[in-house]
Amino acid sequence: MTYVIAQPCVDLKDKACVDECPVDCIYEGPRKMYINPDECVDCGACEPVCPVEAIFFEDDTPQEWADFRRADTEFFAELGSPGGASGLGPVERDHPVVAGAPVPTV
Repeated sequence: MTYVIAQPCVDLKDKACVDECPVDCIYEGPRKMYINPDECVDCGACEPVCPVEAIFFEDDTPQEWADFRRADTEFFAELGSPGGASGLGPVERDHPVVAGAPVPTV
């Protein structure tokens, strides 16, 4: 099991979660942050600091955002486990679930 970053993070990317993560497993895509399920140690430090409540324990992700469980996992299928987000920097692609999400209007 791992944590998942869901829809409320799309186009927000506050990054408070990144500062709290003790294992550097939260990676940045163009529109959303992603938790690497192979690197996450399930400590939960990221969840309470998220200002938009976008982070959920995998099994507790609301049904309407179930696709984000798959998005976080599949995002790393090609990328693998680089061993820490800070050394990699932002990734230049998003998962199709995120890339296809409506852009908020102001």
